[in-house]
Amino acid sequence: MARTTLIWVALVIAVAGPIAAAAVSPLLAWRDPVYIVAGFAGVVALALLLVQPLLIGGYLPGLATRRGRRAHRWVGGTLVVTVAIHVGGLWITSPPDVVDALLFVSPTPFSAWGVVAMWAIAAVALLAWLRRRLRPRTWRLGHTFLVVVIVVGTVVHAVLIEGTMETVSKAALCVLVVIATIRVISDLNVRTNRATSPSTMPLAD
Repeated sequence: MARTTLIWVALVIAVAGPIAAAAVSPLLAWRDPVYIVAGFAGVVALALLLVQPLLIGGYLPGLATRRGRRAHRWVGGTLVVTVAIHVGGLWITSPPDVVDALLFVSPTPFSAWGVVAMWAIAAVALLAWLRRRLRPRTWRLGHTFLVVVIVVGTVVHAVLIEGTMETVSKAALCVLVVIATIRVISDLNVRTNRATSPSTMPLAD
């Protein structure tokens, strides 16, 4: 029970800490409401990237196996929505900046990383929709590749932005996202290799 509580408390702190720190940023005083909503949608999207690998890896107490996979799908859908709100809000406040970012001609370095991550998220959503039509190995490799692109793109995007997110809490969240992603990809590869290993295959009669 103590371990379960500790895990959930640590996750809440890791996710809520950066969001709370951003909420008290003095920079919000000069921002329009739409821009603030768009910015917080981006912060939430970054936080969800920590939750996703923990769910699919079965590391969260009470959310293992089927429950974890079901929650992983719902959180994935929420991630797509938050990214859409993030980009849509920025479009409303400054269409030229969004167009420049989408065309990779923006003078701000973080824009390109964010756009790459956005398209990778869209590709993952499409891949999830087509999952039943794909071979398991094709699905697994494609999903893993896109997840790496999403995490790298989002983390670099967040680190390069000097905005409402507090520096230390943002850096800590980004590090946790990277560590969790690497750990889960490694663990899932080990599980897959064990499941397909000749030594684990039933012997023919």
